[in-house]
Amino acid sequence: MEHLSPEEAMKGQFEPVEPGFTWGKTWEYCWFRGKVVLPAEAEGKRIVMDLRPDGESTLFVNGQEFGTYRASWVTQKHHFIEDNVLSTAAAAGTEYEILMETYAGHYYPESPNGGCATGPVLPGAYQDPLEEGKRRTLGVCTFGIWNEDAYQLWMDADTLKQVLDKLDPNSLRAAKIAEALETFTLAVDFEQDEAGRIASYRAGREALKPALEAKNGSTTPVFYAVGNAHIDLAWLWPMAETHRKTERTFAAQLRLLEEYPEYKYIQSQPAAYEMCRKYYPELFQRIKEAVKDGKWIAEGAMWVEPDTNMASGEALIRQLLYGKKYYKEEFGVDSQMLWLPDTFGYTAALPQILKSCGVKYLVTQKIFWSYNEGEQFPYHYFYWEGMDGSKITSFLPTSYTYRTDPSELIGVWENRSQKRDLDAFLLPFGYGDGGGGPARDYLEYAKREKDLEGCPKVKQENPITFFKDMEAEGGPKHTYTGELYFSAHRGTYTSQAMVKQNNRRCELSMRELELWSTLAALKGKAYPAEAVERLWKEVLLHQFHDILPGSSIARVYQEAEKAFHAILDESHELTEEALQSLTEGENGITVGNSLGFAYETVLELPESFAAGAKTKEGKEIPTEKIGDKVYGLAELPAYGMVSLVPAEEQTKAEDEVVLTQVGETYVLENRQVKAVVDGKGEVISFVLKTSGREFAAEPLNRFHLYKDVPRLFDAWDIDSNYKEQEITAAEDVKVSVLQAGSLRSVLKVTGRISNSSFVQYIRLDAESTRLEFETVIDWKELHRLLKVAFPVRVFAENGINEMQFGYVERPTRRSRTYDKDRFEVCNHRYSALCDGAHGAAVLNDCKYGISMNENALELTLLRAAAAPEMHADNREHHFTYAFNAWEGSFADSDVVRQGYELNVKPVVTNGTADAFSLFDVEKNNVILESVKLAEDGSGDLILRLYESRKAAVQTALSTSLPVAKAWSCTMLEEKEEELMVENHSISLDFRAFEIKTLRLKLA
Repeated sequence: MEHLSPEEAMKGQFEPVEPGFTWGKTWEYCWFRGKVVLPAEAEGKRIVMDLRPDGESTLFVNGQEFGTYRASWVTQKHHFIEDNVLSTAAAAGTEYEILMETYAGHYYPESPNGGCATGPVLPGAYQDPLEEGKRRTLGVCTFGIWNEDAYQLWMDADTLKQVLDKLDPNSLRAAKIAEALETFTLAVDFEQDEAGRIASYRAGREALKPALEAKNGSTTPVFYAVGNAHIDLAWLWPMAETHRKTERTFAAQLRLLEEYPEYKYIQSQPAAYEMCRKYYPELFQRIKEAVKDGKWIAEGAMWVEPDTNMASGEALIRQLLYGKKYYKEEFGVDSQMLWLPDTFGYTAALPQILKSCGVKYLVTQKIFWSYNEGEQFPYHYFYWEGMDGSKITSFLPTSYTYRTDPSELIGVWENRSQKRDLDAFLLPFGYGDGGGGPARDYLEYAKREKDLEGCPKVKQENPITFFKDMEAEGGPKHTYTGELYFSAHRGTYTSQAMVKQNNRRCELSMRELELWSTLAALKGKAYPAEAVERLWKEVLLHQFHDILPGSSIARVYQEAEKAFHAILDESHELTEEALQSLTEGENGITVGNSLGFAYETVLELPESFAAGAKTKEGKEIPTEKIGDKVYGLAELPAYGMVSLVPAEEQTKAEDEVVLTQVGETYVLENRQVKAVVDGKGEVISFVLKTSGREFAAEPLNRFHLYKDVPRLFDAWDIDSNYKEQEITAAEDVKVSVLQAGSLRSVLKVTGRISNSSFVQYIRLDAESTRLEFETVIDWKELHRLLKVAFPVRVFAENGINEMQFGYVERPTRRSRTYDKDRFEVCNHRYSALCDGAHGAAVLNDCKYGISMNENALELTLLRAAAAPEMHADNREHHFTYAFNAWEGSFADSDVVRQGYELNVKPVVTNGTADAFSLFDVEKNNVILESVKLAEDGSGDLILRLYESRKAAVQTALSTSLPVAKAWSCTMLEEKEEELMVENHSISLDFRAFEIKTLRLKLA
């Protein structure tokens, strides 16, 4: 998929070919070259090209980016022709040099009935039907004179016919239109010479004119229409094809903007603009001029249109930070609208994040997809209230690929879900997903519908104007509180597990890089600002809503995995450089804790610590050698470091793990918990020793395997009837003792799940209430869904699922449609069931899907979709989940911290340094999430904190740094209010789930 510029292509050796020429291997492109010389007959006429390349193509005319031969899902055949206009008023003898880069395509499995699904897959089914080397056949490519009179007549007649089809047949308006259409048919005579035909076309238009000039009354809805071309940065094609899609779409739309002065076109995603800038720099400059003219609307706020369920809170902020920065620097636009038309659900953290980033409006639409009988969303225009009480003005159309013809507009209005308090509607129109944008027809219909009786009024406007006009009329009358849960595509929390795992690893790696590089900068080392921004943008790119959710073709994930590894390699290298600058010498190691709280943890130490260990300051560290590994139990300071050096004798821990075998069961216990594991590797008892309470209602850690053949959208959906299709899960299970130590004891479980083998390590550490299950599965399945269940002795009507900067409560019972919709939901590091007295949680290091059925937490581990990749996820997977329990309310628990501890491992580097703790937060429900240097290069520190347990609180942030001044600021790092710094401490007042961003200037 090598990318050539037109100049490079022209240097190649072209060969003559005729229609019928076959070519093309998978992923291949072919360049075609031709010349058009306009004959005398073309003088003054509109000249169009009718190209038949047999594949989506990128066009260049006279060396300039021209547009596209559209993708195969075009609904009207003449849309392939009408936009490829060489001239609207041709001059005879003009020459046009045509270059066409055509894509040979690739195969992906899908049922003949479509639906992005396969249904059950029989052996031998879903083979590529095309012959390699002959995937495409060149057709006859011509140019010709476009009969503009015939086209305009057709647009007039079709517009009125569509209005007529929607009217009450007994109405006066219907009678008038019918009469006009009849008169037109009598006036037009197709069976005569060209001059006569054209004269009759013009007479026909005159007959239709009165019906087209009839105006609406005073209660007609107004549609604010804006052209758009939703471009999936990767989906059923790899990203290299998206690079071409930017040219095809952008160049074609620029030509329509030139011809139709009233036309407005919106394009989101700076990442797409950057593709255009890199590969088509001259086109990018033309876009910048169109933005200045107000025709091309550069808006959307975020770097890409991401998944908002699984991306971390910090990642969502960076989407806005880098996205808004790009719009401002490249286009002079202060982006105020989040444009997310195709994302699969919306976290309740978004309103607060958007508000703090200066984004006033949200536009999306997919929430209305309820094809599996989900609850219909009630509003189009409303305030969306997030989990902390922040509100954002929102409008939800029902599509981003609307047409503009009357039947479409009238149908949209008739089928709207919000019947009252809605006088206008936002209409994003044009071909999308694979780009393309509006065809000429769309603009011609819109011209006729400015005020056409019987049809909604159409204004071509910037969506920002729509929102401002609506505000002038009083704004939204309704408020929707909580997440915008999407009643479909629940499988996207699990599909393509590799990308989920690497996404989380990269988010955490960037967190480490920024913290330790910030500390190194305070010591005089240069901060790698360029690398940080570049790596973050690569992470953000792969959070696009068809990459992170797992709904793309196989090649997308092959390329994504390489990109993730590159991010991790470079970020780890830069982090190590920062750590090395903070230490000295070689006698010992330094352990860094990037978490905002201190905690004890078991570390694997070098062999030199076999005899014992102590801190650089002399505190003894419990150690133990088990087999060829040395372990130490160290207390790590909050946001700080501690150095360990070898000692001459071992110290025992106050708490020791004991592993004993009792018959066919194994007992793992320390002074806090006691877990009994049976011969199937299931936990048949989990007792919190401080209270003696038993938490296992049935065996915990039980695998469940289900048939998983969605009716539609294979990689996207889990259908609710999967529960009725359970099949045998774990078989041939064997349990053995791998490691029986006082600091860490481990059981090894091996077995088979269907065609897949697994190994699991059940681990308990000293001073821990967390029982961990490190799992390796060689997954070899098709249309299977694997879960692991933890049924507990807790009655909870709602479960708690962690999300960005807090949690959301969702039903565990299925009493109503709302509850039934939420049979599979998204979580981040933990999910919990609790009452006012006790609770239990399942933690994970890379899993997002979970179901909560009455008293059971059922973590979704793996799927095996067949479309758009056959045998998706068939590979080895390595992940860890854990179980934790506590006494007291959720607010009393340490579940949030446990989730962090499982995910954020200490960093270890050679050398030593004096122990320090950089920050400390007084109240443990407030989490210090991230520390970085300010984007403006001032050297100021930026801190992000949030309240994590839905409990408003006053607290204090203490620091060992010499802070001269402190401010609260926006998430874009703009100062808001100066804060008092007294005795190295800053007082802070948090709402429930509030996120605070602080800026610190050091003395």
